[in-house]
Parts: sequence; C-alpha cells; structure tokens
Amino acid sequence: MTTPGTARRPVTYALVRVEPPHPRLDLDTFARAAALHPDLVRRLLALGLLEAVRDGSGELWFAPSELREVARIQRLHAGLPLDYAAVGLVVDLLDRIADLETSVRRARAHHTGG
Repeated sequence: MTTPGTARRPVTYALVRVEPPHPRLDLDTFARAAALHPDLVRRLLALGLLEAVRDGSGELWFAPSELREVARIQRLHAGLPLDYAAVGLVVDLLDRIADLETSVRRARAHHTGG
C-alpha cells in the first residue's frame, strides 16, 4: 500500500545473468584462487606458462581460464621431477599431441564420411 504522494516502483527481475564482457582477475585474486604466491605467478608468466594482459597502469590481469592452466602446470610439476621451465616444454608437447590427435580424428571422420 502506498501513502498519498508517493509512487510505487515496479518490481523488475533479471531474466539472464549479466557478466562483464571480459571477466578477469587481478594478480592477487588470481594467486589466491590458484593457491600460489604472487611471485610464483609472476615467474610462471615470465616463463610463458601463463598469459596475462597489462592495463594502462601496468597491473596484470588474468582470464579465469588461466586457473585451469595453472592447475595443469602444478599437477605436472608435482608429478614429474622437473623445474617449471621443463614443465613448459612438457605442456607444449602435450598441446601439440592433442592438436595432432584432433587433426587425425577430423581426417578420419572426413574420410569415412562421419
């Protein structure tokens, strides 16, 4: 019920969740989410194992998908007696193998008509 002289605002509901166009995490947030020290995140970035962008003020920003990549790096580092630079080589080789397997599957599907 409204009192005289006041207007009642209509109730609205969002139909979809609106996400920012490019969600991203700053260095400290990314490091906390990855359970790593920010210095180690910077090291992984310097080795080319992670990707980030710098804004106009020089602050690092990471895509949330980089959390999957850092988890992969940590699994390889924990499972193999390799330093992070060598893990980078293993990651590159695994990515190349995955690309080749995808190419072979596509070629077979195209060749068999499936």
